[in-house]
Amino acid sequence: MLSGGTGSRLRPFSHSMAKQLIPMANKPVLVHIVENLRAIGISQVGVVVGDRAEEIGEVLGDGSALNVEITYIRQDAPRGLADCMKVARAFLGEDDFVVYLGDNMLPDGIAEAAAEFLAGTAAAQLVVHRVADPRPFGVAEMTPDRRVVRVTEKPEVPASDLAVLGVYFFRPAIHEAVWSIGPSRRGELEITDAIQLLVENGGDVRASLYTAFHADTGTVEEALRCNAELLTRLERRVAGKVDEGSEVIGPVVIEHGAHVIGSHIIGPAIIGAGTVVEDAYIGPHTSIAADCVLVSAGLEHSIVLEGAAITGVRGIHGSIIGRAALVAADGGHHRLMIGDHADIRLPAT
Repeated sequence: MLSGGTGSRLRPFSHSMAKQLIPMANKPVLVHIVENLRAIGISQVGVVVGDRAEEIGEVLGDGSALNVEITYIRQDAPRGLADCMKVARAFLGEDDFVVYLGDNMLPDGIAEAAAEFLAGTAAAQLVVHRVADPRPFGVAEMTPDRRVVRVTEKPEVPASDLAVLGVYFFRPAIHEAVWSIGPSRRGELEITDAIQLLVENGGDVRASLYTAFHADTGTVEEALRCNAELLTRLERRVAGKVDEGSEVIGPVVIEHGAHVIGSHIIGPAIIGAGTVVEDAYIGPHTSIAADCVLVSAGLEHSIVLEGAAITGVRGIHGSIIGRAALVAADGGHHRLMIGDHADIRLPAT
């Protein structure tokens, strides 16, 4: 599980937290991924980490709470996905393995792709998804029987619409290719170059077509889109306190210890443990983390991280509010990206 990237597309949040820990429906992305891996029978997870190793370790621990065994593998600098496989070589040994990028969300799981890999003998199996514009991705070309004949990283003129998602199944044959490639024009060891070398050397590389929801949570827009999708899967559960002056409509989760007073909540939405919502409107596709305070506030299609406070601000839409941030004032605001521990006093409009 690769978790060493810098998260430049998620600034300012990635200045103070690992991008892989951004919560989707109040659960960190990495936890969602571990659950996906556990669902296909994986019990040993190696997590490649960089500068954010300590905070990732605080969330995942030794893996026992997630019913897996976690080993942390340090990458001293982000040198590409293939380099992650090099630094993890001792951990991987001669076993078959799966590589899962730490900012990719496939909430319907990877069981079908895993079954295809285990039933065959391919040296590698990619998970691919049809996209309108494959240029930002690795792009696979394959035959009708799903044999991959070429993989190109971020081509200017894509040869197909099959984007390679951040999940790869490998047998040990990939290691020789990983150690044989050099840096790309971006200065990184590209996993696509290793796969292409495997193909050129006669290796059998296959593709599994993924048709369910997928998101790369490495951007604000995709994080919000993914959060909204996961919230639509909620089942209503009210464990906290809701007073008689409040109205809660639809699939809403109110965690134990949360307190809703004189407020209007329309699901799908989730209110974290210990959060206080008073005289507020919480609209669809909104997740509020634990220990937040929202007073005379209004927001929808947004993510509020742990310990944030919003007072006197209504009309927030499509926004992410960082941990322990304070947003206060009155008026309508669209697309706020406020980092951890910020103190923002917005003028009334």
